[in-house]
Amino acid sequence: MLSHLSIKNFALIDSLQVDFHKGLNIITGETGAGKSIIFEAIHLGLGSRADTTFIRKRCDKAVIQLMIDVEDKTILDYISSLDVEVATEGESLILTREIHSSGKSICKINDRIITVTLLHKISKKLADIHGQYDHQSLLNPENHIQLVDSFQKEKTEGLKIKVQAAYEKYISIDRNLKTILANQKEAARKLDFLKYELAEIDSAHLRPDEDIELQHSLNILVNSEKIYSALSESYELSYASTSSAVSHLNKILSLISSVSEYDPTLKEYHDTLETCMYQIEDLSHDIRKYKDRINYSTDEIDTIQLRLEIIDGLKRKYGKSIEAVLTYKDKIEKEIDTLENAEYTIESLKKDLDISRKELLKHSLELRALRKESSVLIEKNLEKELKSLHFNNSIFSVQFAELPEKEEKITFSENGIDRIEFLISTNKGEPLKPLSKIASGGEMSRIMLAFKKIINSFDNIPTMIFDEIDTGISGIAAGVVGKSLREISANHQVICITHLPQIASMGDHHYSIQKQTLGNDTFTFIKEL
Repeated sequence: MLSHLSIKNFALIDSLQVDFHKGLNIITGETGAGKSIIFEAIHLGLGSRADTTFIRKRCDKAVIQLMIDVEDKTILDYISSLDVEVATEGESLILTREIHSSGKSICKINDRIITVTLLHKISKKLADIHGQYDHQSLLNPENHIQLVDSFQKEKTEGLKIKVQAAYEKYISIDRNLKTILANQKEAARKLDFLKYELAEIDSAHLRPDEDIELQHSLNILVNSEKIYSALSESYELSYASTSSAVSHLNKILSLISSVSEYDPTLKEYHDTLETCMYQIEDLSHDIRKYKDRINYSTDEIDTIQLRLEIIDGLKRKYGKSIEAVLTYKDKIEKEIDTLENAEYTIESLKKDLDISRKELLKHSLELRALRKESSVLIEKNLEKELKSLHFNNSIFSVQFAELPEKEEKITFSENGIDRIEFLISTNKGEPLKPLSKIASGGEMSRIMLAFKKIINSFDNIPTMIFDEIDTGISGIAAGVVGKSLREISANHQVICITHLPQIASMGDHHYSIQKQTLGNDTFTFIKEL
């Protein structure tokens, strides 16, 4: 149960500490005093969406802490299964939520930071919150299937996971099949075009970096006369003539050699000169060989230029480089293979779709059977609860849409094959009709209370929190709701915000919300009476 609540810098609350107890905890106060602020803070502390507008003015962050005393070992085991360290049985959980003005939100359990998704998941086992407008969800038939699935939840959840997985697989196969069938008309034209592109790239016999190599060769050929002239003169100066560099080095080497014995430094000069002379001789031979290989050929230039034009043309069409062109070639080869094997793929997908549909139908029928089993329990228990809430002649029915006789006409959703709507008759002799056609706002509040009472008897959630469940009711009906809340509080901690004395009088513990203005600031306080 929620044993302690701490709120700081939240809306009109500067700092607030309050202890809650077992049984029925009633919160009252004048309109605008801040009763719903307490509700919003608890809701936020249990993992609802963060809203920076709740941060008190001139403050950087709001902090909400909830101390939860967990007496049910199964809840502790569930939290531990989510890889969250918790206290031992009988000790407390501390849930902390910080909302920063920057938009950052921090969630903690016992000082360990967790995600808001995980906090919300854990909180669903700790408390059930009913806001003053939640009963309106009963007016929308799309929500009814979720309420049915709340009964026998442990059985239903496993089947729903199977149905959702089977549905996603079925939809994925169906989508792929439809895409291929839709494209089949253009497949032949596209196949011809891709084959043309592939043939054009294949005929070029491209090699990686070939364009770089060709451009290098072309530069040499175009400048071959200039290169030949420079190398010839270089060879003459370095080796061939009597006044060449090698000849001069030989003379210098001879002179240094004649005196090298007198000083080790001169010997080093001799050795260095000798090395240089050998290197220049080798380089001179290499220059001559390179010069002799030069063969200016206009035909070869034309051939290289033509090849480069072909490569540039392919690069303009299929990629900025030869590597990109070859990557595109691999891609269209795979696409051609897919298109050429489309018939086989279609037949294979049709078989997979049929198998997937049968699996989806099997799980959906199992889920439908469980829902019908739950609906019998719902109808029986809800009529009993409604009678206790002064719907003395009420009849409640969970209506399932009939399935088509032909199996192939059954439609699926992630919820299976069921479309469910709640029907009710609140007066003797009246036919069953949708809730939206029958119930007033006050009646919807009582119907939702009956649902909450039944659902929580199945889920065994320790704490139930109601924000103005009395919306739209008064008089005797309010007293009946108060008695029902008191009955619920025998097995659950109930925290209820109310305006009505008929409900407040049933409380085991009573809290007053007050608003006070000090100077230019307004503050909300809570006081246990």
